[in-house]
Order: sequence, then C-alpha cells, then structure tokens
Amino acid sequence: MKIQTSVPTSKVARASQFMKAGVKVGGNYIKHYSKKLLDPGLSKDELHKDNAADIYDALSELKGSALKMAQMLSMDRGLLPVAYSDKFTMAQYSAPPLSGPLVVKTFKTYFGKTPTQLFDKFSTEAVNAASIGQVHQAWKDGKKLAVKVQYPGVANAVSSDLKIAKPLAVRLLKLNERDIDRYMGEVESKLLEETDYELELRRSIEISEACAHIPGLVFPTYYPEFSSKRILTMDWLEGMHLKEFMKTNPSQEIRDRIGQALWDFYDFQIHTLRQVHADPHPGNFLMRADGSMGVIDFGCVKVIPDFYYDNYFRLVNPDTIDNEQLTEEIFENLEFLTDEDSPKDRAFFSDLFKQMTRMLAEPFAVDSFDFGDDAYFNRVYAFAEGLANVEELKNSKVARGSQDGLYVNRTYYGLYAMLNEIKARVTTTKPEWLRSTKVLI
Repeated sequence: MKIQTSVPTSKVARASQFMKAGVKVGGNYIKHYSKKLLDPGLSKDELHKDNAADIYDALSELKGSALKMAQMLSMDRGLLPVAYSDKFTMAQYSAPPLSGPLVVKTFKTYFGKTPTQLFDKFSTEAVNAASIGQVHQAWKDGKKLAVKVQYPGVANAVSSDLKIAKPLAVRLLKLNERDIDRYMGEVESKLLEETDYELELRRSIEISEACAHIPGLVFPTYYPEFSSKRILTMDWLEGMHLKEFMKTNPSQEIRDRIGQALWDFYDFQIHTLRQVHADPHPGNFLMRADGSMGVIDFGCVKVIPDFYYDNYFRLVNPDTIDNEQLTEEIFENLEFLTDEDSPKDRAFFSDLFKQMTRMLAEPFAVDSFDFGDDAYFNRVYAFAEGLANVEELKNSKVARGSQDGLYVNRTYYGLYAMLNEIKARVTTTKPEWLRSTKVLI
C-alpha cells in the first residue's frame, strides 16, 4: 500500500490539490466526449471510473474533511454512480496511511515522548487508515491496544476544505448550492467534533457504559492517560469488517443475532439517550463468528434536540400519516413545508414527503422486518434516485428539511444499508407510543 510522508496543511497547498482534481475531471470529460463522437453509443462507465479514481487520489492525499465526505457519499447508494461509491468505500478503512516518522512526531507534540517510550511495544505501521486518522497496534502491561492517531493539520483545515470542495460537489453531484449551504453548518460542526479526540474519549466512555447491557455488543476500555487532543487509545478488539465477515458465509442465525444487536444499539441510543453514534458505516463495527460485535468509533455523535425528536418520531408512527392536519403540522415543524409555498407547492410537497415517510417508516410499522428483502431496498433506492430529477425540488426557492435531520436520516440510512448487507431479520423494538393503534388484518 502507498505510504504518505506528508499531508498538505496550508490553504494554498490544499486548494491546489482540489484544483488538480478539477482539472483531471475536466480532462476526463473531454476524453469521453471525443470518444463519443466516434462511438455515439458509448456509456459513461469509463468516465465515472476515471473521475472516481482521480478524485479519490486527490482526497486521500488531503485526508480530513475532504476524505470524510467521500466516505459519507460511499454509503449513499443511488446518489453516486457505482464507480464512485465503490472507490470512495476505501475511505472507510483503506486510505493510504502516513509514514512512521510523522506518527512519532505527533506523539512528541502531545506527550513529549515517542510511542516506544509510552508503550512496551508500538507498531509504526498502521493497520487501518481512514479519513480523520489511522490506527496502530500497541502493547502495555500485557494488553493489546488500538491507538488512533489523527492526521496533521486535519482539524485546522475543516472549514476551508468544505468551502473549496463545494464547487466540485456541485459539479459532480449536480446538487443545488442552496441545499449545500443549508447543511454546511451542521456538517462543519460535526467534522470539527470528530477531530477533537478528547471529546470523543468522553463520549466513547459515556455511551459505551450506557449501552453495555445490550446483548451481543462489545466495547473497548479507553485509556485517558494515553490519549490527547489528537491521539486516542483503547483496547484492541478482534473481529472482521462487514464485507470480510460475509465472505465467511455466516448462518442466518448469526446474521440475525448481529442485526438485532445493531438495531437494539441504535434503538436505545435514539429513544433513551437522545444522542446517537451517527456514523454507521462498516468500518466502525467488528463482527465475530459467535454473533457478537465490537463498536469502535464514537467520533461522530448527533445529540437529538427534543423538538426535532418529538416531531420526527410522531411522523414515523404509522397512524400519523393518515391524519392530514397533524401530518401537515409536523411537515411545517420539520421544515418540509414553508410559509412561502403556494397552495399548489404545498400539495405537491406534502404528497412527495408522505410517500417518502411511508416508505422509510415501513420497518417501524411491523414487529419484525426482513432487511434482506432486496425488493424493499430497490424501491427505496429508486425513489431516492427519482428525487434527483424532480424539477419542483431542483427549482424550489428554499431548501427543505431541518438541519437536524441530516445526521438522523444518515444514521437510519447507514443502519438500514448495513442490515441489508447482513441480510438480517430483526425484531424492530421501539417505544410503545410508536406502535400503531390499528389492528392490522
């Protein structure tokens, strides 16, 4: 694997890297349309593959928020062509790692000591490298540890990276700049939190202790004495990432057990703690042959405001959508509908968001749900893909949806996607008030 000896940290250097990616993408389009003159039936597969490789190479050199966005996009099936999502998936745990000397320099900065002075043994070669940091193995007093080391300059570059990346996102994803601007503050605040390992340490201890009673979950012990603003140390957990685990052909019973642990984990966080591990991608979970699962990353935690929680989950209750007046009131509270809407717009968007709500709330409408049902997910992905072509949405004068919904929806999207890949059948536990009062026949 390629090893990086440095990370661009100045605004000029990082902006230049984005510009290089933009130039390469432009060149790929020219090459594509030149070939298309000779072959009018040429598909965009090669174009997407070339663009994905060039953009990922640029972002992986930059690390930080730029690469984190690629990681987030890799989870959103239907938003990007397959070539992009496949390539960007590498950002979850297979990004190019930093060289040993840079890691040692980080330890000297925050502890005044080298890793080998702190630990009995320390491996300078990273075992996993993601968007914000990379993980090393270490040993202390007979214990095997995981030491997460943040990339240099990542925290200071979050705001400027997002501003520089916006034009590339608009061009690549064909997103409306107004929609991006609406959610940029929420994304920026979460990315800044993810670079604060002292905050992650506190949250990791707090949430893992609160969720320790949930069957099938395993959490590491964290070590404040070997942690700092940019370094986080915890027990090493054994297990496999999702794709590797599924290659072992686990039984349906084991898949259901892991799926149930995942559902129960999120159910308890959202409805009891009102804060949630909002980064449910496969790189953050380690699965085992006995059906247990390790949870290893609490960098991205969304605290759910009471007002948003109350409205969002009232909408999820299957009975609500049949109450037109209540549904419209909740749509206003969640900012799906606005005072600026004409009666025609109001009717259109109400119908659109009712369709979306019914579809995404299907698992909540029953006591158990088969997330291995690809037909359900094909409907969801087709609906999401169709939204990108809805002229009324593209031409709307306002962005729709509360900022708080960005990470809550992302959490459920990631959870559903993982459960689908596991092919798990799950008992969909939920608060009693979320159950329909109607008797289903």
